Amino acid sequence: MREKVLIIGIGNFDRQDDGVAWHILQGINQKLGRTTQPTPYESPIEPEGDNPQTLFSLQIYPEMADLLHQYEWVCFVDAHTGAIEEELSCQVIYPERHSNPLTHHMTPQTVLSLCATLHEQVPHAMIVSVRGYSFQYLQRLSEATAVLADQAIDFIWQWLSDE
Repeated sequence: MREKVLIIGIGNFDRQDDGVAWHILQGINQKLGRTTQPTPYESPIEPEGDNPQTLFSLQIYPEMADLLHQYEWVCFVDAHTGAIEEELSCQVIYPERHSNPLTHHMTPQTVLSLCATLHEQVPHAMIVSVRGYSFQYLQRLSEATAVLADQAIDFIWQWLSDE
């Protein structure tokens, strides 16, 4: 298994498919034999578990840049609403500055850029983005997104196993 890995799930657990990352982290924890659930995003920015560590957050914060440099590998997990062509998208990402980096819309690439600026190093990084279909005030996934979440869990599990 890869060493020094952090998997960051981004989304709103209370808005159905927007919380798909929480469900994916939960699936990874189950495969690892962990009995704990990912901590809700109201918690401080504290990774949980042994390698791979997991973190669930409502959004990406600038403070995460101080966390990222401690890892060799980081996987961001998030939902998308169809702006990405594939229902399940997995892309390697690199530091890249976007406009307005201190807003609600901070990207994984921007926080990697902050990490590079502050620490002169960044982890290998990728983003797994899952198509969301319903964003009601529910804590369960739509059927279509639940199928994609299972595929994402399998993809991330395989990625963790690759060396």
